[in-house]
Amino acid sequence: MADQKPGEPRKMRTSVKGPLMFSAFWGVVIFFAVLIFASGGSARTPRFDLAFTGAGIAFIVSLVLAAMLSMTHKENAEHLGKGSGVNLSSKKPSHGPVTHRPAGDPEAPDAETR
Repeated sequence: MADQKPGEPRKMRTSVKGPLMFSAFWGVVIFFAVLIFASGGSARTPRFDLAFTGAGIAFIVSLVLAAMLSMTHKENAEHLGKGSGVNLSSKKPSHGPVTHRPAGDPEAPDAETR
């Protein structure tokens, strides 16, 4: 939020549109699911009271979860992606230099003595 400039649109992660669209989607899904399954068949009247209750609960719960998850997001520091630090390269072993000797080399530790 500190890098925001007035007059510029926010990113999807920092704006309120993302969590609201996510919550509205799940509210609509739960509305239709409860409307269909709570009625008990096509011969009975639809239960709109339960459908609106389920949609409201789903909307609020998903909105709170999305808000909590977006608040816990933290950008990585710039120096972490530059290769600085200890043992960041998988090509270099951390236990020291490795020397490769041919298999027939008499100085190799696993060479057979004749």
